[in-house]
Amino acid sequence: MSGGIGVARGTALCVGAVLGPGVLVLPAVAVRAAGPASLLAWAALLALSALIATTFADLGARYPDTGGVAAFTGRAFGDRAAAVVGCWLYTAVPVGVVAGAVAGAHYTATALHTPPATTVGIAAGLLAVVFLTNMVGLHVSGRLQLALTGALVALLVTVIMVAGPHVDPQRIGPFAPHGAAGVGSAVAVLFTAICGWEATANLSAEFTHPRQVRRAAAVSLAIIVVLYAGLAICTVGVLGNQAGDTTVPLMRLLAISGQPWAPGAVAGAAVLLTVAASVTFVAAGARAGVSLARHRILPRGLAVVTSDGAPRRGVAAQAGAAAVVAVAAALAPRVVTVETLMRLFAALLACVTVLGLAAAVRLLPAPRQRACAAVSALAVAAVAALSAAFLLAPAVVAAAVWAHRRREPTPHLYPQPPTPVDNPFDDAHAYAPAQEVRIR
Repeated sequence: MSGGIGVARGTALCVGAVLGPGVLVLPAVAVRAAGPASLLAWAALLALSALIATTFADLGARYPDTGGVAAFTGRAFGDRAAAVVGCWLYTAVPVGVVAGAVAGAHYTATALHTPPATTVGIAAGLLAVVFLTNMVGLHVSGRLQLALTGALVALLVTVIMVAGPHVDPQRIGPFAPHGAAGVGSAVAVLFTAICGWEATANLSAEFTHPRQVRRAAAVSLAIIVVLYAGLAICTVGVLGNQAGDTTVPLMRLLAISGQPWAPGAVAGAAVLLTVAASVTFVAAGARAGVSLARHRILPRGLAVVTSDGAPRRGVAAQAGAAAVVAVAAALAPRVVTVETLMRLFAALLACVTVLGLAAAVRLLPAPRQRACAAVSALAVAAVAALSAAFLLAPAVVAAAVWAHRRREPTPHLYPQPPTPVDNPFDDAHAYAPAQEVRIR
C-alpha cells in the first residue's frame, strides 16, 4: 500500500485540516461565551483532541481508506448509518462555507476601513470564487495547500510572539462571569477548532507506510496544542473580556506591534484561508453528494458528473444552499450570525465525530485502542449535548434519511463483512465508470 505522503507532508496536511477560518473568530466567540474561563474550555478540548487524534490515527493505520468517517461508520454499523453521516457532512458544507466567508469578509472590511455594509458584498465575492472554482473543475494543488498551511502557522506564531509579552494576569478577571454554563457554551462552539482529525484516517491510504499515520498525527497534535494554547492565553491575557466585543481578534492582537502592515497581512491571510479551506470543503462535499445520489439518498441527478469527473450539478446544489444561508445571514444579521453558523456547524460535526469514534470501538482490535475510542466518543457526545437546540439540525437530517430509506429501500450494501474494495462510500470508487453517469 504505497503512496506519496511522508511524515513531513502528512503533518502539514493534518495541521491544515484542523486549522481553518474558524481560528479567525473562535477565540473571541469563546470569550464572549465564558469570559476568561474560556481557557478552561480550550484546555478540555485540547485534551479531548489528543484522544480523537490518537483514535483516528489508529483507525487510519489499520484500515487505510479515503472514504472518510462515512466509510468507517458503514463498516461498523451498516449503510443506513453511513448514509446519515454522509448527509450530515453534506448539510454542514453550506453552513461552514458561509461562516468562513463572513469571517474572512469581516477581516477584509476592517483592514480596508470600509463600512460594515460592504461585508455582505465581500462575503458574496468570496463565495463566488469558491463555487466557480469548483464548477470549472479546478483544484488547489497540494503544494499550494501546504504553502497556505505554512502561512497560517507563521501568522499564528507571529501573533503569539507579538502579543505574548503584553499578557497581563490582571485582565484574567472576573474569571467566570457566566458561570459553568458559559464554559459549556464555549466548549460547544470551540469544538469546530478541533474538527479535522478524521482527515488523518482519510489520508491514510496515501502514506508511504501505515506507521507514518501515527507519527504525523503525533507531530500535528503537538503543533496544534502549542498554537491554540498560545492563542487562547494571548486573547484572554491581552484583550481580556473585551475580546468578546470584536469580530477580528487576531487583528486586534497583532495591532499591538504598531506596524502599518499588520491589518493588511491578517486580512490577506483571512481571505486565502477562507478560499483555500472552502474550495476543498466544497469539493469533498460534492463528492460525497455523488455517492449519496448514486445510492438514491439524494436526487439521482446529483450523481451526474462531466467527462473530466467534475460534479457540477452537486456543486450547483451546494451553491444554492449556501446562497439561502447567505441571504438569511444578510437579512437577519443579528440572528444568523457567524457564531450561530459556527454553533450549527459544530453540532453537525460533533455528531459525525461521535459515530466515527463509535465505529472505532467496534473496528479497532486492541483493548487500549477501544478504550481510548470509547472515552473519546462519550466525551464528544457530552460536547454535542452542550449544543442544545442546535442538535435539532442533525436530528432532522437523520430522521429524513431514516424515513427515506424505509420508504425507498435499496439493496443491502453490506451482504458480508465489508472490505475497502466493496465500500460504496470509498472515494476511490466515487467516480467508478461503471456506476456513474457522465455528460460531455
